[in-house]
Amino acid sequence: MIIIIGASKGIGKFLYEKYKSLDVKVLGTYNSTSTSADELSKVDVTDYKEVSNWIESNTDSLENITLINCAGITYNAFAHKSDPDAWKQVIDVNLVGSFNCIRAVLPIMRSQKFGRIINFSSVVASKGTPGISAYAASKSALWGMSKSLAQENAGLNITINNINLGYSELGMINQVPQEFLENLVKQIPAKKLCEPIDIFKTVDYLINCEYINGSSIDLNGALI
Repeated sequence: MIIIIGASKGIGKFLYEKYKSLDVKVLGTYNSTSTSADELSKVDVTDYKEVSNWIESNTDSLENITLINCAGITYNAFAHKSDPDAWKQVIDVNLVGSFNCIRAVLPIMRSQKFGRIINFSSVVASKGTPGISAYAASKSALWGMSKSLAQENAGLNITINNINLGYSELGMINQVPQEFLENLVKQIPAKKLCEPIDIFKTVDYLINCEYINGSSIDLNGALI
């Protein structure tokens, strides 16, 4: 069973539809984004009780779980002009929300002695970019969290890894004005955005490899 958090748009939607097309059992969530997909469940990842209740309601169908955390938001502002509440909201969704989902499924994974957890981090966590300190902080924090959780759960065949995604054709790239996007692509040594199929291949690799654990894979076209 694959659980995709944030399956109503961008990377989450692509992965949800891809695995559904392969006849894999998939559960998906959305929150603020409207969706016509009746099979998705509305879940606020910042509310642990809400996340836990949703997982509990699906317990009977949860076996050999892969959790893919795709829910995320960003906030653009220089620190000295930022709204502290908006800054904190990014941490609450991207970091705390990811932890809430992990916390909710870990007991099941541990009892079944199997689990795959994949978080989406970002190239901006290691490559300084002005104006997105909240996003960078939320994504770099996933690295330390994953290493700690990997140590706690590796003995039970549970892996937790991150994909440090560069600039892709999916996700928040649609917020970048065209003139900036063209300049951005020129900075990428591969001279192109990451294609969705490469994201899928990386996710599927992490699902099928039990010895990669506590790691972060750079998927960035050599933008380092």
